[in-house]
Amino acid sequence: MRNVFLVCFCLLFALPAAALEIAGVPVPESIKTDNGVALSLNGAGIRSKFVFDIYIAQLYLEHPAAEAKEVIATDGHKRMVMHFLYDKVEKEKLTDGWNEGFSGNNSPEQLKGLQERIDQFNAMFIDAKKGEVIILEYAPTSGTKVNIAGVEKGMIPGKDFNDAMLSIWLGEKPVSKDLKAKLLGSAK
Repeated sequence: MRNVFLVCFCLLFALPAAALEIAGVPVPESIKTDNGVALSLNGAGIRSKFVFDIYIAQLYLEHPAAEAKEVIATDGHKRMVMHFLYDKVEKEKLTDGWNEGFSGNNSPEQLKGLQERIDQFNAMFIDAKKGEVIILEYAPTSGTKVNIAGVEKGMIPGKDFNDAMLSIWLGEKPVSKDLKAKLLGSAK
């Protein structure tokens, strides 16, 4: 009887761990880009504002890192996924948030060089509804692909744009310090 117990106990710990889930949404530990590059979950958490949960943010990297500067500096593939939890976030609120994040984490000189691409980025957005997903995926050879609710909206060229965009979550003035810590948490 003791041997049966030991075997069951060992099997319990030999089974694979359950996949991560946040607010009922499965968060895969790893994914592949369209061209087959493997990305690992660097971290994930909920973006809240006041008492409302707005979206689940998931950061996937080709080269996971625990430091924001390292995440931004690396030139590997990167993907930010936002799974919306709130009933509806209007386009104006999204673009206001992007603009606040861009201006809070980049110098006036950087913003001047990025402004045309920031305007292009903002023009791609629509109202985000509960259950919809926004994917912002960077590939070193092409730039940042924007996919909203399963529709590819376009590509923003340049690593400098992706660096500035990631600073919205990982910069000195992130949208949320708690979310920043969670996005950097899995790489430890």
